[in-house]
Amino acid sequence: MKQNNYHSSITAGITPDEAYAHIANVQGWWARNFTGNASATGDTFTVRFGDTHVDFEIRDAKPGQSVSWYVTGCHLPWLADKTEWNGTTVNWVITPDAGGVRIDMTHIGLVPEVECFEACQKGWDGHVNGSLHNLMTVGKGQPQ
Repeated sequence: MKQNNYHSSITAGITPDEAYAHIANVQGWWARNFTGNASATGDTFTVRFGDTHVDFEIRDAKPGQSVSWYVTGCHLPWLADKTEWNGTTVNWVITPDAGGVRIDMTHIGLVPEVECFEACQKGWDGHVNGSLHNLMTVGKGQPQ
């Protein structure tokens, strides 16, 4: 059975290094309540939204090219399995494109078969296609 991991793509008229810096600026586009660092291999960070939190470790970082966030812990209180994201990976790939870059984000393990898929797909769409894209194109994101 083929898994359909969540995937999103955006483009922006910026350099690959600028795109990488914006992705790493998690507080600027995703979560105001952010602790840690999100730019180099070995960095760890946590995002919090009320009772919800997700802990990440940067497993592989290639500035200007790609970064991989591994979920080491989470508490998703609205789900039956409050740790559903544990062991999933959020991969970001930055590719030079005409006039800028294309950013592909894939959340490996966030598939239609899991409870969170619909709500989390909607959330990622807003954060990546909306807030991160706005940070990259107009200089201001809308973190929660």
